[in-house]
Amino acid sequence: MTVRIGTSGWQYADWRGAFYPEKMPQRLWLERYASHFDVVEVNNTFYRLPAAEVFAQWRERVPASFRFALKLSRYISHIRRLREPAESMRTFLERAAQLGDRIGPLLLQLPPNFPVDPGRLEDALAAVPHRFRVAVEVRHASWFREEVAAVLRRHDAALCLTDRCGEPQEPRWPTAGWGYLRFHQGAEGDWSYGERTLRDWASRVRSLWGEGADVHAFFNNDPGCAAVRDAAAFAQVCAEAGLAVSRVPDAGALRSV
Repeated sequence: MTVRIGTSGWQYADWRGAFYPEKMPQRLWLERYASHFDVVEVNNTFYRLPAAEVFAQWRERVPASFRFALKLSRYISHIRRLREPAESMRTFLERAAQLGDRIGPLLLQLPPNFPVDPGRLEDALAAVPHRFRVAVEVRHASWFREEVAAVLRRHDAALCLTDRCGEPQEPRWPTAGWGYLRFHQGAEGDWSYGERTLRDWASRVRSLWGEGADVHAFFNNDPGCAAVRDAAAFAQVCAEAGLAVSRVPDAGALRSV
């Protein structure tokens, strides 16, 4: 099992001086990020679909081992609410294809006011070619039923497991042969996660997925560079639990520079 750890984005102003050197121009931040991490979750693809040329440029700026996990467009999930998803999904994936082998899993995040509709979920997952992995983050409790789990299993789609303030938000369903975690906000005053919570999650990862699984974990608690610190801390506790982990920054990369 390998836990691939990153953050939800790389362009945060308050990371300057804590992770990015003070005088480093923002246009070089992706290269800096990719020199310390092997994966990133891209949230801005949710709000606005970049041009194909942007995806192609990202591909050229990172090492061959690097992967981009892309959040699917809000037009699919929030505006259309998964109705007739085929054309919108095709447009998104045609542009994202410029990433080539740098493309990682896709994240389909549903609105918090969207109650369960297994048929629409089935249609959305069926619109994604089999070569792509999809994780689904649901935020309405009505989705937590066996019928939904069955839809996810049919498409080898992962139920996205999330954490807020140290509390898991979903049932622990390993609906795919791989996993996807999102850490939204730690319980500490600076949005950070405590060691005990991270150790609990490392234990869950080890118990939920098998030896050959890839589990992606992204920290979305970006204020004050908490996400970068917690990603490094999670890698350490996962390694101590006997799990293989992807590259993360060492202590030297997190000093003010």
